[in-house]
Amino acid sequence: MNDTIYQAAALIIPLVIAIVFHEIAHGWTARALGDPTADELGRLSLNPLRHVDLFGTIILPGILKLSGLPVFGWAKPVPVDFRRLNNPRRDMMLVGAAGPAMNFAMALGAAIVLGLLLRLYGGAQEPAGVAGFIVYSLAMFLQINIFLALFNLLPIPPFDGSHIVEGLLPEGAARVYSSTRRFALPVMIVVLVLLPRLGPGFDIVSRFVDPPFDWLINAYLGVVRVVSGN
Repeated sequence: MNDTIYQAAALIIPLVIAIVFHEIAHGWTARALGDPTADELGRLSLNPLRHVDLFGTIILPGILKLSGLPVFGWAKPVPVDFRRLNNPRRDMMLVGAAGPAMNFAMALGAAIVLGLLLRLYGGAQEPAGVAGFIVYSLAMFLQINIFLALFNLLPIPPFDGSHIVEGLLPEGAARVYSSTRRFALPVMIVVLVLLPRLGPGFDIVSRFVDPPFDWLINAYLGVVRVVSGN
């Protein structure tokens, strides 16, 4: 039981921090580009409860987990009014990219701190107690942020990657692409849950997220090694 609580805490705390700052980054960027909607509605808050979506954050992931299916979910999106942005098409791309960029930056911060902690211990002994929990949590935080960034860059509505693709498309094609957002939930279920059951070749996450994830993990671990001196 204690081991389960330990692992759950080391997973949930980093996950909540990664999600909260991911969402706030969207709002910060939108505000900097002319849209203060998130700020006006009090969504630029570090309170995780303001970012929890009852269905997307709790109910759906729970059902998928209990059913033995691939788990995915979402937080409550930070509201952005594209009409208030200085340059709506360009700025929505920047707002969309801000969340993953924040995750990559936090992963880099975790790698640096992890390297400093390992340098402090000098490899003489495995960190234990509170220090061990911090090291384990930082390792989880590093992985969660990289995966969250890459997963959100998938060009599937409503993920952040879809906003980037929409901004790159010609206006007519962008309008058609944007209209698919109304079908976001069924599309996600088909793409992320049903198609992978047809075979490995249909698993979008394995094909398009796992390879860059493995590469980036190695790159960030390289930062850990440089900072730690190992």
